[in-house]
Amino acid sequence: MGVVDTLRLRWQRKRFLARAVLRRRQLSAVQNRTGLIGPNDILLFCTLRNERVRLPYLLSYYRELGINHFLFVDNGSDDGSREYLAAQPDVSVWTTPHSYRNARFGMDWLTWLHRRHGHNHWCLTVDADEFFVYPYCETRPLRALTDWLDQSSVRSFSALLVDMYPKGDPQDQTYAEGDNPFELAGWFDSGNYAISRNPLYGNLWIQGGPRARSFFADKPLSAPALNKIPLVKWHRRYAYVNSTHMLLPRGLNLVYDARGGEKASGVLLHAKFIDTFAAKAEEELTRRQHFSDSVEYRAYRETVRTRPDMWCRWSEKYINWRQLEILGLMSKGNWA
Repeated sequence: MGVVDTLRLRWQRKRFLARAVLRRRQLSAVQNRTGLIGPNDILLFCTLRNERVRLPYLLSYYRELGINHFLFVDNGSDDGSREYLAAQPDVSVWTTPHSYRNARFGMDWLTWLHRRHGHNHWCLTVDADEFFVYPYCETRPLRALTDWLDQSSVRSFSALLVDMYPKGDPQDQTYAEGDNPFELAGWFDSGNYAISRNPLYGNLWIQGGPRARSFFADKPLSAPALNKIPLVKWHRRYAYVNSTHMLLPRGLNLVYDARGGEKASGVLLHAKFIDTFAAKAEEELTRRQHFSDSVEYRAYRETVRTRPDMWCRWSEKYINWRQLEILGLMSKGNWA
């Protein structure tokens, strides 16, 4: 990468940080318990809107994994999400009625919280329907992973977003509060992924899976990106560029072995396709707050009307992280 690109990325990072400082005024604290955060706590950051039915399982899952404190931005929920989160003893929550799109799809708000509260902490940044799976997660807490990453001088950890789906129409899978969504949507694509490398940012760009074949079959290059870097030992000078797909400084994106070996990586199980999906897609299309004029949600609405079944004869039933490693979707690398 040349000097011009280096300077360009440095300027872009500084601009993102400046935007975050300005956008902090859009956030109002509903319940700020960040004074309880200890120096070694692992933090989770999330922006959401109208996800009340998902929250009990989300919190339970990540508490069991080892998250010590949750920091949420509620973007104008009217379903009780904000009130539910404010009542949780390990949660801090802010609210904003402002535009998700104009806040860089929520990243300006989270960048401010990362900068203010995440410095020198391991920070996991996810959506409300994303569930982090890493090597040995059934027997080792998240602290074991972050301790190993610290000992290995690794600052960022990648995860492939794996879309989970039911056998049959997602609208027929009734989700109840507190349920494990993967008992309803327990299938995934073991292949059908295309990988390229972004020459400017250095990150991998991955597309495919059931969303590509079910919703973007005629325009695969418009399918959502599945590469994520959700776990980062944060520094106040860091900034996400586009959701959690890539970061600045650029070195944080080098989460793979360019020489052909394997680095440890994880998966984000994506619980999008349950019975709440159709209503959520319609709401988000009406709001028009998502990337590229909500092209993703327009594709969802058009296909949902046909009551699609994403299951196919190559679908795999999810078992555990070792299955995902065998299939090449994640790796334990040299973590023994």
